[in-house]
Amino acid sequence: MRPVAERLAELLGHFVTGPPPVRLHAWDGSAAGPADAPRVSLRSPAALRRLLWQPGELGLAEAYVTGDLDVEGDLALALSRAGRAVRDQGVARPGPAALAAAGALAVRLGAAGPPPRRPGGRARLGGRLHTTGRDRAAISHHYDLSNDFYALLLDESMAYSCGYWARPDDPSYGLADAQRDKLELICRKLGLRAGDRLLDVGCGWGSLAVHAAREHKARVTAVTLSRAQRDFVADRCVREGVAGLVDVELGHWRDIDAAGFDAASTVEMGEHVGDAEYPDFATKLHGALRPGGRLFVQQMSRGANAPGGGPFIETYIAPDMHMRPVGRTVDVLESAGFEARHVESVREHYTRTIDAWRDRLESEWPRFEALVGTTTCRVWRLYLAGASLAFSERRMGVDQILAVRPTREGGSGMPDTPAAWYGPDGRS
Repeated sequence: MRPVAERLAELLGHFVTGPPPVRLHAWDGSAAGPADAPRVSLRSPAALRRLLWQPGELGLAEAYVTGDLDVEGDLALALSRAGRAVRDQGVARPGPAALAAAGALAVRLGAAGPPPRRPGGRARLGGRLHTTGRDRAAISHHYDLSNDFYALLLDESMAYSCGYWARPDDPSYGLADAQRDKLELICRKLGLRAGDRLLDVGCGWGSLAVHAAREHKARVTAVTLSRAQRDFVADRCVREGVAGLVDVELGHWRDIDAAGFDAASTVEMGEHVGDAEYPDFATKLHGALRPGGRLFVQQMSRGANAPGGGPFIETYIAPDMHMRPVGRTVDVLESAGFEARHVESVREHYTRTIDAWRDRLESEWPRFEALVGTTTCRVWRLYLAGASLAFSERRMGVDQILAVRPTREGGSGMPDTPAAWYGPDGRS
């Protein structure tokens, strides 16, 4: 009988043209495929069974997170090389006869059988999309994983968003520096002064709220839908001596009814709002600001035909996400009455940020496993590797949008140029 790896390569050949984009290592110890290609190990026929029952991205992802399939070396690099090989060589479109032959070969390799047990950690949401209850469940699924998990993954500011790498070529400059510079840049773009009122919608673990209060003496109303985050931020503000300047509220953005804020921010929270709901979100932010008040939005963007995070991310990481091209977000903000003043892409900065998180995950793997288990760790390894590639290959973007609620006379109170936001070298 032919070695399993040779038959796996034959099976793969029904779907890709040219040589296999990976080096296949099978459960019988055999190997096939280009020697210099990324090495992929199939540890049992269960990997094929997962693909048979759930073809495509999600089946592959679940084979990986369960360990039925493994990849040697840096996962992002392997995914990039394999993806590039497939794009360069082309994807085959098998007809009925070829599909039947592929199916028969898969059965002979042991793919037939009952559906394999799905790994834990899938999001389980009910109810109508973007109701308050469903939004709370979606936020809880991702952000309430474990405060200790995020404390180990992130830098000491607990900023879970794209940093601003002002000195990327400086080897002494790291994640904590990039997050500090991002927080300071936001405050500069908002023009915060002592006593200003800042509304921070989707405050996370309080990185911006604490920075704005401590460094700029702003009075901050921080809003989150996660109870674990609310409790963490409240305790943090006491520890860091800014409790008198920061009010932390547990609630949905729809519940915000205060007005007269000098500034508002929403840092990578708008992706959770929903497409149909975003105009109301923008109107809510407009109503919260005084005339002349500034709005800062940092938000991920994606092409018009791929608004979500993809099957794997939607199932295991961040369900119900919606991302749009940055121009559409600007359109919605301006339709709500804002004037867009400055848009800055920070896409490359996100690749660096995510790679820093990936380094943390790998270097502290035993501690992460002790906190959340091996399956969740492998989910996050795959998530971060894929996210790094999405930004580096321009399949996703992230942008900082600065807007203002104009005065009745049309004034903005904005500087003529953005020089006030950056230092002499053009950086924050």
